[in-house]
Amino acid sequence: MATTADLRNGLVLNFNHDLFQVIEFQHVKPGKGNAFVRTKLKSLTSGKVLDNTFSSGATILPVRVERHKFQFLYKDEAGFNFMNSETFDQVSINDKLITNADLMKEGQEVEILINTENDSPLLCELPPFVELVVTYSEPGLKGDTANSPKKAIEVETGARIMVPLFIQEGEKIKVDTRTYDYVERVKS
Repeated sequence: MATTADLRNGLVLNFNHDLFQVIEFQHVKPGKGNAFVRTKLKSLTSGKVLDNTFSSGATILPVRVERHKFQFLYKDEAGFNFMNSETFDQVSINDKLITNADLMKEGQEVEILINTENDSPLLCELPPFVELVVTYSEPGLKGDTANSPKKAIEVETGARIMVPLFIQEGEKIKVDTRTYDYVERVKS
């Protein structure tokens, strides 16, 4: 048992018969009335984000989770298969539990949240940035530089990303996995 004073980003709660991860929270003490805590919670089963307000000091039910480093091996009809980097155990995960799975390439290291009560995977998170090779790019038009134009390219994992016109096929780029934004070219 815990109270709203124990809330922090990343905490996993058992709330309304589902598991939710705290995305953000804010303690509010209005001039009039009781204090409360505004939260954004993300469902670990459906991925939906909901806003919820707890009264200050309310009881919450945290779930004990552990983060483990896994390496992505391959994808098959059962889902995505990963290997624990320390114990070499393998686990298969449904694609709904993976954020931005189309940016993940074989051999990629990821973090998987595991519920310690039943050893089930809850969520798979990619690192904030990944380096990918451009496999398809249309040529940019010379002189078309007004308003920072962008073009769509395809990377080695099959994901489509918007990049500046100067990016060519065969180049390696850094991509933000949270927003699908181009960050920079990677020097070889």
